[in-house]
Amino acid sequence: MGRMDAELPLEPGAEPMSAGMVRSDPEPRPEAAAPLAARLRPRRWEEVLGQEGLVGGSGALRGALLGGPLPSVVLVGPPGSGKTTIARLLAGSQSAHLISLSAVSAGVGEIRAAVAEARTRQRVGQRTVLFLDEIHHFSRTQQDALLPHVESGLLTLIGATTENPSFQLTGALLSRVQVLELEPLSPEALSALLDRALKDDELGLGGRQLKLEETARQLLVARSGGDARIMLNALEQAATTTAPGAVIDEPAAVRALASPVLRHDRAGDFHYQLLSAFIKSMRGSDPDASVYWLARLLEAGEDPSVPARRMVILAAEDVGMAEPRGLEIAVAAHSAARLVGMPECRLPLAEAAIFLAMAPKSNSVYDAYRKAAEDVRGQLHLPVPLHLRNAVTGRDVQRGYGAGYQYAHDDPTGLVEQDHLPTELVGREYYQPSEHGQEGALRDRLEEIRRRRKG
Repeated sequence: MGRMDAELPLEPGAEPMSAGMVRSDPEPRPEAAAPLAARLRPRRWEEVLGQEGLVGGSGALRGALLGGPLPSVVLVGPPGSGKTTIARLLAGSQSAHLISLSAVSAGVGEIRAAVAEARTRQRVGQRTVLFLDEIHHFSRTQQDALLPHVESGLLTLIGATTENPSFQLTGALLSRVQVLELEPLSPEALSALLDRALKDDELGLGGRQLKLEETARQLLVARSGGDARIMLNALEQAATTTAPGAVIDEPAAVRALASPVLRHDRAGDFHYQLLSAFIKSMRGSDPDASVYWLARLLEAGEDPSVPARRMVILAAEDVGMAEPRGLEIAVAAHSAARLVGMPECRLPLAEAAIFLAMAPKSNSVYDAYRKAAEDVRGQLHLPVPLHLRNAVTGRDVQRGYGAGYQYAHDDPTGLVEQDHLPTELVGREYYQPSEHGQEGALRDRLEEIRRRRKG
């Protein structure tokens, strides 16, 4: 990575750089006391692992990394996948001045200071790249303050986020950037990174001549959650308890990973991905996957009431009349979760998930309500038929309220020839039972009811 120009004075009246802003010209070498993950941060794009779709031979960023045009981009990917590293390498490839901000702590004032410095550098022919980490935390006002400077090209924006930018960024800003997806680091990429850490004499652990037991390697890779930073920190921790020249074994790796990292953000995009997988596994009648995704949620610290509520909804929407007990069991599991809490509530929740997954499926209740609601919204003020109205006063009787009403219990079969919908909707059939589970037995009963009611 080439050296960048020395610091230039700000233009008159410009705001000073705040503590949340970091320059990188030139990028310093990591100190020996820095964590292993920081020391091994790639300094050349050839060292970037697991992102061939972006930096490989035909990757979307290959041209920019070789000094070609660099558009404004937003890098989307899980923690530890290399977003910050790629941003630094992109800035270096352009001989550009890099300003790093965290959207968690930065505000409009920091944007103004970055703009002022970019104008100063523009006068001497140097580009400015603004790296905005956690860009999804920027409010609409902050994004609007940034927009004209990205649009004019004064600032080349590189945003980084773990969230879906379509939900977090304004349409105006999204239209001016390219959104690029980073893949979670594969087990192969993580394993290669472990080898690099163990062999690098200067920045890694090579000087200690350590070896890594295969079971320990698999454990570090599997329990890192695809986050290179977490994996390297755990490796370094395990190395501190292993003598030079010895083998880092499974017990050492287990101790270093005493609190395994399960990726889960309670309010973010990945949270809803897990819930979606949980629901769709039950809907797809896969009890094994249903229990797995439930465990992923609960073991990561999710409030058990969240999957419990989803099961109550699924019981009515996707199981419905095919197995009416599903709703009872889902509600009971929700109550059990509130009554006993974690960790005991894992079992009633798992029982309900397995029951709902194995239950016959029908969305006829959902369809019936949807069709009825469409008619309601289309004709909001249809009057209640006179024969269905209660005649409370003499005036009600005079107006014909209740006239001709047939009391169902007066008929030995409990079925009467009578319409109950507004006149304009008579004949509508919203509920259409499926042939699954218990609902199949209801079909004959429903046909008899509709036949007798029509006369």
